[in-house]
Amino acid sequence: MTTKADTYLLENNVNPSYQRVKIMEYLLRKKNHPNIDMIFNNLKKEMPKLSKTTIYNTLKLFIKRNLVSPLTIEDNMLRYDADTKIHGHFKCINCGIITDINLDLKNMNRDELPGYTIFEHHVNFKGRCNKKSCNKKSFNKNKNGNTNWEKSA
Repeated sequence: MTTKADTYLLENNVNPSYQRVKIMEYLLRKKNHPNIDMIFNNLKKEMPKLSKTTIYNTLKLFIKRNLVSPLTIEDNMLRYDADTKIHGHFKCINCGIITDINLDLKNMNRDELPGYTIFEHHVNFKGRCNKKSCNKKSFNKNKNGNTNWEKSA
């Protein structure tokens, strides 16, 4: 049976191996902008032989084919976004949820940047969300000194 992920990969010249399909299905289904650890932890029961190296190499290929965008909101924390349309992100500093924000950047006045050629853009906001589920307490630092933001929608 051909899935949406199979078709999407084939349309973008990516061989739809079992692992690639499962990783793409996860990215298309979940909108939580996961990191490699989150993807691994969510797929390891279904694919016990899956490795973080396989996930890393798959994401690298997906980025090369413009199927996934790397997302850096925090230092030392690379997340991945299967929505490659132009948009921004909001990250709650309390609960860690990263939300897509629709922005109209297509009509940006490029004349305001004379002498520059834009190849990519990143628009990220940080603040506090108004969701009742947000527990209004900051996450702790892990042993490496990085903020633990794995509690995502």
